[in-house]
Amino acid sequence: MGIATTRPLERVLAATGQIDEAPVMFEAQSSLCQAGVLFALPALISQGLFEYENIYKPLPKGYYGFRSIVLTLAIMALCRIKNPEQLKQCKVGELGRIIGLDRLPETRNLRTKIQHIVTQQKAVEFNKHLLNRWLDKEECIYFYIDGHVRIYYGSQGQLTSKYVSRQKLCLSATTEYWVNDNNGLPYLVVNGELNEKLQDIIETEIVPRLLASDFIQKRQQQNEEVLFTLVFDREAYKPAFFYRLWVEHKIAVITYRKNVRDLWDKNSFKPYCIEVIGNQVDMLLCEQPITLDGCPFREVRSLSEGGHQTAIMTTHPRITINQIAGQMFSRWSQENFFKYMIADYDFDKMAEFGTESIDENKEVVNPEYRKITYRIKKLKEKAGRLEAEFYTLVEELNNKTIDKLPAFTPRQLGYMEQIQNLKETINQLTGERRQIPARIQLKNMPEGKRYNKLKTESKLFLNLIKMICYRAETVIAEQLNPFFSKAKEEKRMLIKQIFNTTADLIPDYVNLTLTVRLYSLSTPRANEAAEKLCTLLNDTETVFPGTNLQLIFKTTASQIARDQEV
Repeated sequence: MGIATTRPLERVLAATGQIDEAPVMFEAQSSLCQAGVLFALPALISQGLFEYENIYKPLPKGYYGFRSIVLTLAIMALCRIKNPEQLKQCKVGELGRIIGLDRLPETRNLRTKIQHIVTQQKAVEFNKHLLNRWLDKEECIYFYIDGHVRIYYGSQGQLTSKYVSRQKLCLSATTEYWVNDNNGLPYLVVNGELNEKLQDIIETEIVPRLLASDFIQKRQQQNEEVLFTLVFDREAYKPAFFYRLWVEHKIAVITYRKNVRDLWDKNSFKPYCIEVIGNQVDMLLCEQPITLDGCPFREVRSLSEGGHQTAIMTTHPRITINQIAGQMFSRWSQENFFKYMIADYDFDKMAEFGTESIDENKEVVNPEYRKITYRIKKLKEKAGRLEAEFYTLVEELNNKTIDKLPAFTPRQLGYMEQIQNLKETINQLTGERRQIPARIQLKNMPEGKRYNKLKTESKLFLNLIKMICYRAETVIAEQLNPFFSKAKEEKRMLIKQIFNTTADLIPDYVNLTLTVRLYSLSTPRANEAAEKLCTLLNDTETVFPGTNLQLIFKTTASQIARDQEV
């Protein structure tokens, strides 16, 4: 039956379809590796890990049910086990006992279970449900939007090319569009299919989902002056679009202004203290009303020590100048979120091999048109460089005597001939391009070059699990702030240490408790913080899912300290 299987009866019953899933049963365990991850369970429950019950249907009968699979995926994420294959190098028996089973599922079994989940095609609905839950609790009205590009290294997918800022190259890739709050907490993720513009994604995907949420609908019913505010960078810059969001939906926008050519008087800037991602920052700011494309806006500029003026524009009528700057510069919280998720959660990992077709009636830029346009661009650049060298040569001739002219004439002729040849080639390519449509429907592309997309359902489902885990980490990190020195720099490191620390499990079926006793951490101050965290977690009175056992959190360090006092 495999390594660490100690419950053969339930496995036989599950294999013959006589039970829906194995019951959760705990036995007393000493020195259980990574059992400290149970310290995250109250936060995981509060962030909606088990809300899948309201969306998904149960899995087919088997030893591992939906609950155990979701718990397995959450434990893997929190313990930085980045894919099912890495379970082969883990102590699956000890990790299984953490969730009340004899072992975690084998790699192939886990992937099969995930496939059963994603075939239900409910990830988008699950995300909407979680969005409602989070917004009702947090009442967020500032949403940060940005796209994250995932590079594709495979050969099955015919993907469009995207500019990857990390590589400074155009590569085959997919884009995920994320919605976060000003602390980086994720709310929503939308998968792009082709080379959609951020403006189109906002207008067709993100705004409708936010407007459909219960919290925003309540604000509509209360006739709030501003429903919510979107914050993003210059990628979606279009003043008429911003004004349309405000007029039609009462949605405000904060973004950087593009194409700023004028400079404001430095004496008009005044000092302000603004909050950026929890930090107090002093800035020189100034505000003026502006009109762009016939639409009125508020413009705020920040003056740096070097004299650079950063222009921010908004349609929000009420927030103060320092709030505008603080919200705009807090956009970096989303970049920090991407960086952390890539490093710790293997954010860009492909969850499932395979491709899916895209609606054949969708239009894209014709690859042949783009190819010829690129060639014309490069030839024009080369012709421009040659013309610059030619004109420099002409200037030199003005200062030469007549006896020197013959030496320069061949060079002049050479430049003129090269420039003429390039212009003829450019004219020829321009003529060819006129015969090619600039945009083309996918169905009219050659079969071998027709764009498709990677399978998205499994990636979206796993993204939601990671979103819940990240939010749970953040909740615990915020709880540690008052008790841990250098919490700002080290709190997440402490949390990861707790999750990977050995602990004892002590079930008490008489008093209906499950005690998690964490072993000592690396420093006394870390143990003190863990002790304070135990108190906070015990106050939640969390019951382990699938049982009636209330979790009790303790640390061995506190017990040792009490014994020493005695």
